[in-house]
Amino acid sequence: MLKAVFRLTAALAVTTLVASAAAAAEFTVEPVTVTEMKAVFGRVESRIVVPARARIGGVVEDVRVGEGDNVAKGDTIAVIVDDKIALELKAADARLEALNSQLANARTELDRAQQLRTSGSGTQARLDQATMQFDVATNQVAAAIAEKAVVEQRAKEGEVLAPATGRVLTVPVTLGSVVMAGENVARIAPGPYYLRLSLPERHAAEIVEGAEVQVGERDLVRGAGELPAVSTGRISKVYPEIADGRVIADVEIESVGDYFVNERTLVSIPVGKRAALVVPPEAVKTVHGVDYVRIATADGEMDVVVVLGEIVRDNDAERIEVLSGLRAGDRVVLP
Repeated sequence: MLKAVFRLTAALAVTTLVASAAAAAEFTVEPVTVTEMKAVFGRVESRIVVPARARIGGVVEDVRVGEGDNVAKGDTIAVIVDDKIALELKAADARLEALNSQLANARTELDRAQQLRTSGSGTQARLDQATMQFDVATNQVAAAIAEKAVVEQRAKEGEVLAPATGRVLTVPVTLGSVVMAGENVARIAPGPYYLRLSLPERHAAEIVEGAEVQVGERDLVRGAGELPAVSTGRISKVYPEIADGRVIADVEIESVGDYFVNERTLVSIPVGKRAALVVPPEAVKTVHGVDYVRIATADGEMDVVVVLGEIVRDNDAERIEVLSGLRAGDRVVLP
């Protein structure tokens, strides 16, 4: 008798546990708000593009960078040579040598005038004149040295230096080409980089600054059943002017620095919200390419054919959207 009571109690406990597990393994289908995403192409751009300009005119003798190279501020990009500068340097040296000779002669005359004045055979007027001629010659030599320094500085300006640290976008000159002062020798993008989007005008009211977007990785290769690898960014700016039926928006993302400028990548951007019916991924069973979901009814359990949509997030949980086959209030039986 005691064994029978024990068996009955155990059976009731097992039945209660099974019933509780069955109740906990049900998912009630209710409409949830889903953010509508639109896939567009974003173009990588640099907020700053700095031209490296030639400071003198002449012939390009050396080009030390190419498109895509990374340069640091102050690096030599190209060398420009003006043959007239070498001639001007020779002329400055010759003039300086002549003035140094005049200065030496003026110093000799000054020494002689001072000796004569000391001995009493020379006049003060002659000493004053020799002193003046020596001062004039000294100033002429100083002026010639300054003029030569100007010519030497012009020769140094033949080196075209990188104005900022960044990536070289274009180098529109070649060896032997003639450039004028102020002409672009290279264009450098120091960053920061961002993505520029161009969206249809109908989405203008739904795009807001600060909204989160998903950016596809470069060379995206998706295997069977794999989700695309994405990075997260945010809309940093929405431009108020619509041109040619398009609204422009900028997206900031941390890992965009290794992209090429003007490279395009896929971006999913929120453009609205809608109601959708969703179920947990484990509730879906696929047989011969057909998707089924088991639901609980008053007469028991039954499998229904469903048409699935995309994967969405509901309160940080992963769900699969059901396009048809279920209604709000259906109780889905989970395995």
